[in-house]
Amino acid sequence: MDLQLSGRVAVVTGASKGIGLAVATTLAEEGAHVVAASRTRTDALPDKVVHVAADLMDPEAPARVVARAVEEFGGVDILVNNAGGPPPGVTLPRAGFLTPSDEDWAAMFEFNLFSVVRMIRSVLPVMLERGGGSIVNVSSTMSRQAGPVNVDYGAAKAAVNQLTKALSEEYGPQGVRVNTVMPGAVLTDWWTKEGGAAEVFAGMAGSDKESVIAEVAPAMMKLVTGRLIHPQEIADAVALLASPRSGSTTGAEFVIDGGQLKEI
Repeated sequence: MDLQLSGRVAVVTGASKGIGLAVATTLAEEGAHVVAASRTRTDALPDKVVHVAADLMDPEAPARVVARAVEEFGGVDILVNNAGGPPPGVTLPRAGFLTPSDEDWAAMFEFNLFSVVRMIRSVLPVMLERGGGSIVNVSSTMSRQAGPVNVDYGAAKAAVNQLTKALSEEYGPQGVRVNTVMPGAVLTDWWTKEGGAAEVFAGMAGSDKESVIAEVAPAMMKLVTGRLIHPQEIADAVALLASPRSGSTTGAEFVIDGGQLKEI
């Protein structure tokens, strides 16, 4: 299926690894001009992708990223707000409501909500000038699956969901579609890195890292598929939502979670 992305200009945040890397690569393969924002560039990015070094904890960074896209390609048609998760220097999971301090809450919202707000604020005038565009916000099943782990992260992502709905209502009539992709547990370095989630859960469960990834985590989250999600599976959904082929899809939440969420 031709996604009609050839020649369109896409900005992808958090594009150096995991979901963001898969999204940037997929959009580039579909013919889009891609501007990838992350603190550092990875050699895994296709050569034709333009990288912008940006720390989205810096309030001025989003405007610089959008300005670079306009400078290189004349505008922006697609924004993928993928950057998120643990703020720099933070390891998740983090158990218990009383565990995170005010500073922890502030950093979590700065990285997972306010960076999204600022990216959208920076890109909207450019999109509107071109007659519309597509914004895809990457949220999380933790925004809907409340529990005593990563409370601050789940709250920040729930705010992203609400923001998506509000923006869709306001800017849909002007040609800007805004949707959310809601991944479950994705096999990224959040899980696999040294000291990452798999090792933290292994310590809690008296297990080992490999067993957590292959068995313990899928069982704990009651994943119907019995495995964690591949980043490419998220990237494929993002590409479809970015495409004009999804022209009547806006304000939607696409859950890709291996069957984790059970409610109707």
